[in-house]
Amino acid sequence: MTRGIVSATFALAVAVVVTVVPVHGVQSAAGKQGAAGTGTIQGHVKLMGQAPANPPIRMGADPLCAKLARESGKRPVQELVVTNGAGGLANAFVELQGTFTHVPAAPKDPVVIRQQGCVYSPRVVGIRVGQTLRLVNGDTLLHNLHAISAKGNGFNHTQPQSGAVDNFVMKAAETMVHMTCDVHSWMSAWVGVETHPFFAVSGADGSFTIANAPAGRHTIRAWQERYGWITKTIEVKPGTTTPVELSYTGNEKPGTKAQEIVVPEGTLALVVRQ
Repeated sequence: MTRGIVSATFALAVAVVVTVVPVHGVQSAAGKQGAAGTGTIQGHVKLMGQAPANPPIRMGADPLCAKLARESGKRPVQELVVTNGAGGLANAFVELQGTFTHVPAAPKDPVVIRQQGCVYSPRVVGIRVGQTLRLVNGDTLLHNLHAISAKGNGFNHTQPQSGAVDNFVMKAAETMVHMTCDVHSWMSAWVGVETHPFFAVSGADGSFTIANAPAGRHTIRAWQERYGWITKTIEVKPGTTTPVELSYTGNEKPGTKAQEIVVPEGTLALVVRQ
């Protein structure tokens, strides 16, 4: 009788072990399936037509900026369109459209833009909502930080000296936030703010990579300062790399146009709300 009880107890213990182990196995498999449920997007942004000449920046209005330009040995230009020999288009903001769940938290490391040589560098960046945009004055002169936003991401702040650092947390998705300098009118940078991490900025050769993109059918789009938005539909397959080419003809125009403002005679100030 005792042997029967022991045997039954042992069998029950084995049964419990057999029951518990698969539960852990299912959780592990779910994690693997989650990882396998993503893919990588690798592509290029291209300009198929002839790249226009970028206009020169005339820095004579500020002798210190003009001095920095002379010392650099390069004539500064407005980098509206930057291409390589093969038509690769730099400084394009590329993103997946849509609402995505279970995305990781915004990175704690800031996205940094420097004011160097009286220009913003880099000219185009991407950033998450809740992430910090850090502006650093790398010049030995006064600069102004003026971000123009319709979604609460704006700011207008002066950096009086070299080494000045200011941090701004992005509050809402917005593409694109335009940054200028009220002291030096030629300075320009663009910030794409998103709730998800599935974006990139094309490099000098037009290449970009978006890692861990959710598998499935998506609309991918690119924004370029001179040519605006273009879109394409792609299929991301789990565990694989999806190649993408986003091509501008050179005839595209930005979707937003300059707003004509008429100031009535005798008006000291006019506030425009968008």
